[in-house]
Amino acid sequence: MEFQSKLLALCSLHILCLLLFHLNKVSAKVPAIIVFGDSSVDAGNNNFIPTVARSNFQPYGRDFQGGKATGRFSNGRIPTDFIAESFGIKESVPAYLDPKYNISDFATGVSFASAATGYDNATSDVLSVIPLWKQLEYYKDYQKNLSSYLGEAKAKETISESVHLMSMGTNDFLENYYTMPGRASQYTPQQYQTFLAGIAENFIRNLYALGARKISLGGLPPMGCLPLERTTNFMGQNGCVANFNNIALEFNDKLKNITTKLNQELPDMKLVFSNPYYIMLHIIKKPDLYGFESASVACCATGMFEMGYACSRGSMFSCTDASKFVFWDSFHPTEKTNNIVAKYVVEHVLAQFLE
Repeated sequence: MEFQSKLLALCSLHILCLLLFHLNKVSAKVPAIIVFGDSSVDAGNNNFIPTVARSNFQPYGRDFQGGKATGRFSNGRIPTDFIAESFGIKESVPAYLDPKYNISDFATGVSFASAATGYDNATSDVLSVIPLWKQLEYYKDYQKNLSSYLGEAKAKETISESVHLMSMGTNDFLENYYTMPGRASQYTPQQYQTFLAGIAENFIRNLYALGARKISLGGLPPMGCLPLERTTNFMGQNGCVANFNNIALEFNDKLKNITTKLNQELPDMKLVFSNPYYIMLHIIKKPDLYGFESASVACCATGMFEMGYACSRGSMFSCTDASKFVFWDSFHPTEKTNNIVAKYVVEHVLAQFLE
């Protein structure tokens, strides 16, 4: 009571009062951000496994705190970092496999994500990264450690109140189905979408069985507009590849249907569909509205096809100001884009977890 009295005395400005009470409410409502997915949300787990799908070297992370390459596939922070910050939790979400962090750090947020992975185990096999089933195993280990750290009752409460974010699927199509032999001979594009959607649904059911109640299922971006795809779209004058964008829209519809179905079926479930497609497309089509100068090529190296080690090798060609570019490398957005998309998703979708 004494603290609140002092706070009210200090809050002479109405807006400041609202902001402080809102932040207080936010941190109470969502104790942690728990992340599953691919390079869109990998905070550096791939640094600690034998794979070429890494970004723990310059120029990655050059705009991150301390100019450090953490293994995030961007020049700075990724969407989950901004989401955690907007929830009043912390400025960045650490990678589970990073030995610099322990359960006291992970208690308020952790990422199990692995760059180059997907829903399909065959996708994670392409570059030997962490499959989705293994991310779930890490999550079970995390829950045990959380119980030891907080006590069983508090740990269960933390899990049920935490927001679980899922972000993957792009690699299943671009790295696997349309690139590798195998799945394309087994499934039509529509059948493959149904196959992936089934995996997504089962994964959500597994999270629910383990106590998760607040889950965000992330949709696909307009993947035909990634600089890598535009560079190789010779017939389309380097415009967005319509087929890949249509696949993203179709798959997003399937994911949206899963959210409707499981919310009806699972008691106390709060499952939301976080769709980055339209905000990303708007940024790409009208970059100047957001202060960008380029949406078709990326900042790193030539900006046409490089990512990972190739981005590093060609770094002498990189742009000087990444904030003028929608994309950092040929596959991943800049920190500025990540921030815009994260804010949009928080305001339009994730805010309901705070109610």
